[in-house]
Amino acid sequence: ARQLHAFTERYPFVCHGLSLSLGGMLPLDIALLQQTRAFMSEHGIDLYTEHLSWSNDAGQLYDLLPLPCTSEAVRWTAARIRQAQDVLGRRIGIENASYYVAPPGAEMGEAEFIRAVVEEADCLLHLDVNNILVNARNFGFDPFRFLHDLPLERTCYIHVAGHYTEPDGLLIDTHGAEVIDDVWALLEAAYRRTGVVPTCLERDFHFPPLAELGAEVAQIARLQARAGTLLAVTA
Repeated sequence: ARQLHAFTERYPFVCHGLSLSLGGMLPLDIALLQQTRAFMSEHGIDLYTEHLSWSNDAGQLYDLLPLPCTSEAVRWTAARIRQAQDVLGRRIGIENASYYVAPPGAEMGEAEFIRAVVEEADCLLHLDVNNILVNARNFGFDPFRFLHDLPLERTCYIHVAGHYTEPDGLLIDTHGAEVIDDVWALLEAAYRRTGVVPTCLERDFHFPPLAELGAEVAQIARLQARAGTLLAVTA
């Protein structure tokens, strides 16, 4: 904790979860949320984000599984998000997740589902532009149209990352490769709507030389500067 304080006292941090299972059927892990609240308070961290997915059943499944795009799922998930926000004492950001099978019985599109959950829960949006592209390529929809339909006015945080392409063309969200041009284009389009939002370059493995990662971070900064100039001119 002492070593971490040396960083959290100098730089803003964000807490990002993988295991809360906001759309799952098991009760929320209240102890985890209480511990997270105490940790955030200790280190002066203001934002917690989690995936719009489910990830447990008899135990932790260690995967982020998609929710059915139904009105029942909207009500169920939004209620759990409100409960999580009550325990944490703050609004949280919900990330659009990548997925590889679409649950049957959809009553609305995914973007409409995300908007409905975010509005009913009165939470924030954690936007992942790589996840949009992965899903768009795998399921054959327009990523820019999808981006346009999201509640971008609630965006609190953005992820950008690379992915892997299987021999048959399936895209896998790995965070283990460089960011491609189409993902950069989505990020630039997002900034035009959201303005400059804190953005994380995700890289989990296959780490290249630091200079290559630095170049990608510099690209984020360039796009943010361009968006800031555009917003100033528009205003």
